[in-house]
Order: sequence, then structure tokens, then C-alpha cells
Amino acid sequence: MLGSALLAGAAPASADVKVGFLGGFTGPIESLVPPIFKAAELAVKHVNDQGGILDGQKINFISADSTCADATAASNAADRMVNSEKVTALVGPLCSGETIAAANNAAIPGGVLLISPAATSPALTALNDKDLVFRTTSSDAYSGEILAKLLKEDGNENIAITYVNNDYGKGFADALEASFKELGGTVSAKEAHEDNKADYRAEIGSLSASGAELLVVLAYVDGSGSTIIRQALEGGDFSKFAGGDGMVGDAIVTNIGEGKLDGMIGVRIGNTTSPGTEVYNNLAKEAGLDPTSSFGAQSYDAAFLIALAIQKVGKDTREGLSAAVREVSSEPGEVILPGEWEKAKKLLAEGKDINYEGASGSHEFDKNGDVPGNVIKMVVSGKGFKEATQ
Repeated sequence: MLGSALLAGAAPASADVKVGFLGGFTGPIESLVPPIFKAAELAVKHVNDQGGILDGQKINFISADSTCADATAASNAADRMVNSEKVTALVGPLCSGETIAAANNAAIPGGVLLISPAATSPALTALNDKDLVFRTTSSDAYSGEILAKLLKEDGNENIAITYVNNDYGKGFADALEASFKELGGTVSAKEAHEDNKADYRAEIGSLSASGAELLVVLAYVDGSGSTIIRQALEGGDFSKFAGGDGMVGDAIVTNIGEGKLDGMIGVRIGNTTSPGTEVYNNLAKEAGLDPTSSFGAQSYDAAFLIALAIQKVGKDTREGLSAAVREVSSEPGEVILPGEWEKAKKLLAEGKDINYEGASGSHEFDKNGDVPGNVIKMVVSGKGFKEATQ
């Protein structure tokens, strides 16, 4: 019933509204995914607990494993969501390469709105997406600039970069290299590596031979990233490291050992200043979630924005959702904060404009579906990464 109804453009009033979540529950970021998924679930819970969506229907939030690293698996998972499950919209995927694959092979052909809370590659900006691909996190073009500044501020003059050979790694590495050189630093080596290898000693040796004093690892904490750092320490090739958001997880210390990485710098996408940030922090804590978990707030916002867009359109349809996302997240309009579903639904029913001020900040999407962001310095101390105080 649901599938045929969605193909026709609208679901019957009694049917649930299906929204999908794609994420790498297995693979190189598997330790980072559960908090991201739970944050999106929290948004769905707020909708369902406050009268539901449209005419009292519930959001049926279904998930699939898109693996992060396997573009074919991501495409297949997205295809099932779009063409078999008949979802109205998608939260995720999370990694950049899988997001591009899922978008090109399933979401865009199927006319399905996709909002990623964590895909950061600059390549998404130029995607020919028919205005269907959005993200609630900022581009690595900005993260690369900030990491370069942090490394220079800490006195680093000569670095080497190793990056996972995909859209995320290459985009981040290119941005970092350009920014670090612009600041007067030297990038002695910049080399790609393949994920999921058991031995990176040859690659590490080449990077070490460059004479760089610090190794920047732009990879994933549950994949090549931890292996490279462990083997670099074992071989005495490097003692100083830095990483991008894919490395910012406490699993790095679990994988390497406590005390061995103290002082390692990382960056992650944080929340911009927004009236919704403090509200979300309290809601997350009440639900037993860590409000500072990487991409958690962005995931909440992606799910809540999808619900608001569907409510704005007024029926369970894929058509018009991208325009509705822009309308419910931009001025003018009465401000809606995280958790304020009942208020938003009432205002929309009255024909009034709303402006969602999200958990991770204001989402004034540009023409490419991008948003500005806030990049936070993280430092390993003790059992994991902690936000730097400066």
C-alpha cells in the first residue's frame, strides 16, 4: 500500500511516513555512527510524540548500512530505500564518497531529498543534484583552512599528509595543503593511501623520509587511520600527529593505547551560535545522549528539517521538499527551536512562515545546499579527544 501510494505522489492518511537513514554501521567509522543515528532518532521521537506528522501519522524511521567505504554497497542500500522501501526522504549517508554514490545512483534519479549530516567533501558542492542534496555540516574546504592555522599556531613548519584515497580524503588534503602553504608552511609530502590494508609501513617510510616533523592523517578512526598511527609509532617514524574529523573519536586511544597520543590535534565540525544549541544540549542530555558527539546535532537537524519540509508541503510526497527545506530554515518566519514540533505544526497549519534555528546552528542553505560551519580544535588527553580550551 505504502509503496504504490508513494509512487502516485501521496500516501493515504492512515499510512506512516517513511524516512530513511543511511550510515556506515560497519566499516571505518562504525564507532562514530551510533550517536549520529540516535540523534536523528531523537528528532523523529519529538515529532511522533507531539501529535505526529501531517494528519497524525507517525514517521517510520528505517535504517540501512551504507558502510562508508564501499560505494557499491552505499548505492545498493540507497536503491533499496528509494525504490523498494519507497522512502519520502533520506538522512545521510555520512561519508562523502558514499553520499555521492547514493545520490547519483538512487536519490537523484528517484527525486528523493537527501540531507547528509556529515559528508564534508568539497566535491558535493559541485554535484549536479537537481537541488536534492543538502548537508547540515560545512565543507572540508573550511576545515582544511582551520587545521592549517592550528598547526601553524602550534609551531609546526613542516608537515606530511597521508589521506584515504576517496572524495573525503582528497578534498580535505588539497584544502589543507593550499592553506598551510599560504601561511608559509612546508608540505614535504602528500600521499594517498588505500583503506583497510594491514600494512602501511612502506607508505609511512616514504612520508618519514621527507623530513616532516608531523604527520597529518586524513582517514577514519576505525579504518586506516589507527593502523597508520600505530605502525608509525612502532617504527619510530613519527611521534607527532594531527587528524581531521574522521579521526576524532575516542576509539583512537582504545586502538593505540592511553598516553601514547596525548597532545594530538584534531578538528571536528561543531555547532554555530544558535538559540537552538542550548535547547538541543538539554534535550540530548535528557535522552541520555552526549550533545557534543561528532555530527550528532547535525543529524538531529537533518531529520527535523525533513519532517518540517514534509509538513510544509502538506502531504507525503517527494515533490517540492527541497524548496520547502529552504523555506522552513530561513528568514522570515517565527523561530522554531529543536523539539518544538507542536508549535511548528500549528504555525504551518495557520499558513505562517517558520524559521528553524537548529541544534547545530542556523541553516541558511546556499544555492548548492551548503551551510557555513564552525570548526572546533580537539586534543587527545587521557582516554580520548577533548575540546581544546583557548
